[in-house]
Amino acid sequence: MATAAVHPAALRLRLLLSPLKSRIRVPQAAAAFGTSVTSAKVAVNGVHLHYQRTGEGEHAVLLLPGMLGSGSTDFAPQLQSLNKKRFTVVAWDPRGYGQSRPPDRDFPRDFFERDAKDAIDLMKALQFKQVSLLGWSDGGITALVAAAKYPSYVHKMVIWGANAYVTEEDVRIYQGIRDVSKWSEKTRKPLEALYGYDYFAKTCEKWVDGINQFKHLPDGNICRHLLPLVQCPTLIVHGEKDPLVPRFHADFLHEHVKGSRLHLMPEGKHNLHLRFANEFNKLAEDFLQ
Repeated sequence: MATAAVHPAALRLRLLLSPLKSRIRVPQAAAAFGTSVTSAKVAVNGVHLHYQRTGEGEHAVLLLPGMLGSGSTDFAPQLQSLNKKRFTVVAWDPRGYGQSRPPDRDFPRDFFERDAKDAIDLMKALQFKQVSLLGWSDGGITALVAAAKYPSYVHKMVIWGANAYVTEEDVRIYQGIRDVSKWSEKTRKPLEALYGYDYFAKTCEKWVDGINQFKHLPDGNICRHLLPLVQCPTLIVHGEKDPLVPRFHADFLHEHVKGSRLHLMPEGKHNLHLRFANEFNKLAEDFLQ
């Protein structure tokens, strides 16, 4: 797409606004610059799914957030800084999360399969012919399911903080985050602002019950049976100081997703893509190109 010359005053305005882009709704007309973040909703599988979109590249990339997350809370540095010429970046809010409400979020046993179908059908509704996936935490599990079930549609995949099954150790970790009043203020505040305390607290408890149900299945299975079906090139990133997802989960994914690469970040925690955004973005861009 040809880029028009930018008037100096417009350039100054752009520089002033750039830190705010992840938090404001930018009018569609501003997308002529190719760097704005636009927001919209589209009807998919009986719900209205909210998404943010930026960039003008031929390579479509979908960002899949974690538990209780949304595009704006989970991926501000990626929406702002992933290469806008090379990629068209979409960050979605899964049903019941972020601005994809109503409905309220629920957790039937197939919620990851439901999210995977919603995610793929959203990108098809936006008329992308193929997509790469960047999935964090629950979004990483959703990405694995999507890649296994829709192999011709998923081009490449980067996942971090994900697991294919639930152990007793995991259940203890989940119980430790059930009460959101005990979360750090830094982690809690953006989600409180997004949902209000009551919905946030109630949905976190429902999530813990929802994820714990996999512990009662054979081998604690979430999606381990699907891993051999993943065909796309896959990069697994793991923060070695992740307090929520032990290292053995990353090793298991690496072992069972054929041809996958495992990249360890020694100082990374669960939110390594936020804490070390520049390093993570470069890693993802290099892998996707």
